[in-house]
Amino acid sequence: MRAGFVRDLLLALGAVGLAAILYAVVDDPGIHDLVIKTCIFGIFALSLNLLIGTLGLVAFGHAAFFAAGAYAFGLFMQSPLVRESADPNWAIPAGFAVAVAAATLLAAGIGAICIRAGTIYFSFLTLALQMILYSAILAFVSITGGDQGLTGGFAKPAFLGVDLTRPFHYYLFCVGLLAAVAVIMRQIVESPFGYALRMIRDNPVRAEFLGIAVQLHRWLAFVMAGGLAGIAGVMMSLFVVGAFPEFAYWAMSAEPLFMILLGGSEVFLGPVAGALILQLLNAVVTANTRYYGLVLGVVVLVFVLGLRRGLLDFAWALAARRREAGDGSAQT
Repeated sequence: MRAGFVRDLLLALGAVGLAAILYAVVDDPGIHDLVIKTCIFGIFALSLNLLIGTLGLVAFGHAAFFAAGAYAFGLFMQSPLVRESADPNWAIPAGFAVAVAAATLLAAGIGAICIRAGTIYFSFLTLALQMILYSAILAFVSITGGDQGLTGGFAKPAFLGVDLTRPFHYYLFCVGLLAAVAVIMRQIVESPFGYALRMIRDNPVRAEFLGIAVQLHRWLAFVMAGGLAGIAGVMMSLFVVGAFPEFAYWAMSAEPLFMILLGGSEVFLGPVAGALILQLLNAVVTANTRYYGLVLGVVVLVFVLGLRRGLLDFAWALAARRREAGDGSAQT
């Protein structure tokens, strides 16, 4: 476990270093924004894959926690407590903690309701509760800004030498957060808790027979996934300097599902690869044609009917088959 953690940590630090080199070499704000969005949605998709890939539960309403993180952070940063503070250097870390706590608490409540339902009912219950949150955002105009969202922006005071108003600082902040979340999630997935989740996914009856508290494990995984989605929401709030009701709309929940479909659910970094693929599609297709939905549909068909799995899952399975073929030929 410790050797695996050290390896994952070194790989994460190496990835952050490569991202910093990319920023220095490629002087294109469009590429920098693409990396930032990939980091944000990579965390969002990784959080959902804790449910889909590890636990075997598909949540159609995962954007509720993304929106909760974004709105909680935006409201905190726009509050008089921050705006009238003489020394606001504590504001962003405090707002980050408040927002993640809000998303986690929301996930605890929604999870307690949904986790007892069957697989398909679980999926649609999460969607129904997300749409209730979306309607509440539109209804409480005095708090949320209604359909206009949190307008007016907010200040981003420096903290611990990090100034998020500087593009390079925010870029590294996002890359570093993705690396940190990936390392933490990797330890969770490879821990006894993670193995218990996979056993529940494969055979919940046997897992319960062996003494595993199935409902408790499912609820804890749901709460963790919600808190991690809240982190992605905070990052998006910092990116757009606000929060908007579209963050809680059903279409936002579809995005991490598409990312997992494109990148894969079995290989750990598959959702991050899917986030990169979807952001590249957004950038390339919207720059060259109006028919984004048509192109996305064709790409999804290619993955579903052609590869029959996400890109990294396909590459991993192909490499495994070649290794097996090589071992077989060596033995003969």
